[in-house]
Amino acid sequence: MNLPEYILLAASSLFVIVDPLATVPAFLAMTPNDTTEQRTRMARLACCVAAGVLLLFSIAGTLVFKVMGITMPAFQIAASIVLLLVALDMLRAQRSRVQETHEETRAGAEKTDIAVTPLAIPMLSGPGAISTTIVLQNEAKNLAEHVALYGCIATVMLASYFILRVAARGAKWLNPIAMSIAIRIMGLLLAAVAIQFMLNAIKVFRLDLISPTAT
Repeated sequence: MNLPEYILLAASSLFVIVDPLATVPAFLAMTPNDTTEQRTRMARLACCVAAGVLLLFSIAGTLVFKVMGITMPAFQIAASIVLLLVALDMLRAQRSRVQETHEETRAGAEKTDIAVTPLAIPMLSGPGAISTTIVLQNEAKNLAEHVALYGCIATVMLASYFILRVAARGAKWLNPIAMSIAIRIMGLLLAAVAIQFMLNAIKVFRLDLISPTAT
């Protein structure tokens, strides 16, 4: 995989799993009495916090695995299952409970400021996004790809902020039918990414089994 292919994989998979379009209805529902400026401030803070969380796991994720004795193929398979669950809900145009539960959404509606939780965590940077980030970090083979991953995280969060900011100003352009179609398409792409992660993990696992006998 060359650098452009890696950037395309990282940017597309992160955007699909963060899924800012599907976050919009919950964001608006949790801020019914807030002004446009307050909503914009919450969106900005949430995206900054989410970017920080993903960057932290992209840097230190594999170190945590080494301390806990978790192999990367095992985590890749677990992550692919989580992503597949999210993708199946997206194909039904539903916000997955893996990303946030109904209880968290209701609790957010009762809070005066929902920027950090539940908007940043877990809606934008939940288990699926964190898992994807760690898997992509493992796929990076050189410094350029690691830097590209950090850039993709920043770009996806910047795009998420733009979408939430537009939504905060009325979301008139976000047609419900168009959003439903877009979410289903992204769900299909995410399912493909999840299966690919699983296949990559199985390939590595098979090589680890074969290599000792080969030597």
